[in-house]
Amino acid sequence: MRQPSVIARRVAAASVTLVVAAGAAACGPKDNDAKGAGGDSKPQKGGTLTVLNASPQEDFDPARLYTSGGGNVPSLVFRTLTTRNRESGAAGAKVVPDLATDTGRPSENATVWTYTLKKGLKYEDGTPITSADIKYGIERSFAAELSGGAPYLRDWLIGGADYQGPYKDKKGLASIETPDDLTIVFHLNKPEGEFPYLATQTQFTPVPKAKDNGTKYEEHPISSGPYKVVKNENDGERITLERNPYWSTATDAERKAYPDKIDVRSGLDSSVINQRLSASQGADAAAVTTDTNLGPAELAKVTGDKALAARVGTGHFGYTNYIAFNPKVKPFDDPKVRQAIAYAVDRSSVINAAGGSSLAEAATTYLPNQKSFGYTPYDHFPAGASGNPAKAKELLKEAGHPNGITVTLTHSNDKNFETSPEIATALQDALKKAGITVKLQGLEDNDYRDKIHGVKTEPGFFLAHWGADWPSGGPFLAPIFDGRQIVKDGANFNTGFLDDKSVNDEIDAINKLTNLDEAAKRWGALDKKIGQQALTVPLFHPVYKRLYGSAVKNIVISDWTGVLDISQVAVK
Repeated sequence: MRQPSVIARRVAAASVTLVVAAGAAACGPKDNDAKGAGGDSKPQKGGTLTVLNASPQEDFDPARLYTSGGGNVPSLVFRTLTTRNRESGAAGAKVVPDLATDTGRPSENATVWTYTLKKGLKYEDGTPITSADIKYGIERSFAAELSGGAPYLRDWLIGGADYQGPYKDKKGLASIETPDDLTIVFHLNKPEGEFPYLATQTQFTPVPKAKDNGTKYEEHPISSGPYKVVKNENDGERITLERNPYWSTATDAERKAYPDKIDVRSGLDSSVINQRLSASQGADAAAVTTDTNLGPAELAKVTGDKALAARVGTGHFGYTNYIAFNPKVKPFDDPKVRQAIAYAVDRSSVINAAGGSSLAEAATTYLPNQKSFGYTPYDHFPAGASGNPAKAKELLKEAGHPNGITVTLTHSNDKNFETSPEIATALQDALKKAGITVKLQGLEDNDYRDKIHGVKTEPGFFLAHWGADWPSGGPFLAPIFDGRQIVKDGANFNTGFLDDKSVNDEIDAINKLTNLDEAAKRWGALDKKIGQQALTVPLFHPVYKRLYGSAVKNIVISDWTGVLDISQVAVK
């Protein structure tokens, strides 16, 4: 994900082993006649699913959303060329066809991708979905007034960098061809073997040109999915979805669409959401959340209650929390100093600060520990669970600091258990044992983000995190370690300013691969190679724990999103 500032939103809309606690018989409303996820009754169509969220589903326009795999609530309304496989665990990290008949047919060098639409696709008003609608939907995402979506199309499509959208340039993008109503062809600047992943982004949603009313389109976007918008209040704070009568399971094998109605209520306090899901009274028995995790204190209470524990979904999303170094700032220009800090880190104390082992897993690799990313185990600076201060002191002495060093660690004051004071303090205590005195510099979150992503303002030593736009090593490693992505005037994420030709060349070589399993292996090997430079110190991967109502069943949590997939749940 390009901007950690929006990671929370994408994770919310939005991961290793997946565990979903076995459900017990539910105590939901009598008219639902439901049992929990582990009940013996099969999920049935009908009823109303309530979604209780903290953050409103703002900018409900496919051009403006930044969601991979189609998102969660958006995926109920917007279908795309491809989508995520709606299965639990690792199987859910695969890309599968959605509106298209397959995941795309590449040219020999992966610079041209061709898709054929399924026959019989219709919008909520019964009109047919055409390839021209997908082309137009993509083109309108380039309009300045509809910004906010993923930047890849602007980077990848020929002519994309200068295109201003169909409101200013009615000729459209020549790099997207629609030879007939069912065929769409994309011409890219360079080989991109992961284009099928990109085609899951909501920008690939068809939009009928005749129904496009610009910035007001979000109030009633035309549905291509199983549900249509019947009400959108206060910019996504309250969204009501009802069935799209022209959606058919014959063209959509991924979405189950069991409930008759979806009632999305946002702007709620996180503690209130968890209290309501815990109590599961009335309509809340048939409720879920797509953006609220259980915190450490709440999880302790839930764990002690078997009935509640049976209603906790556990998921993993491709995401790493880490220490970042600016090698242009002394003493971090010396690799031995960076290595010393890596050895001094006490990951057990960091995990405790993040909420404990139920909510965080130790990391020694930059890539998340999932197969789809190409996870390749390595630990170049083995510190064990509690750090190796003796080895750290040895390296500091070799670097000319026999009496230790004093450094400043920059972090956010936001209470996110990731880049926040709790994590910083845990590191401060651990590094002290190695003769490293750490002064803490806590900043308000906006100031923190501006500082760490400015080339001229980036500190030498700070906390950071990164999440993947899709489950692959590409969108994880390239923005952070590709020297050509260093941004001098804007938000820069290559914090180590790495510009290594061998790394850049390998990124290009992997991008040419259309065999995603083979690409994953290469991403893992590249991660291991880059890790030797100690430009980052991986700390932990988060684990998501979320409650769901007692009448909710058919729980699916994939390694693509790490959270419950509401396109699969039933309330009857």
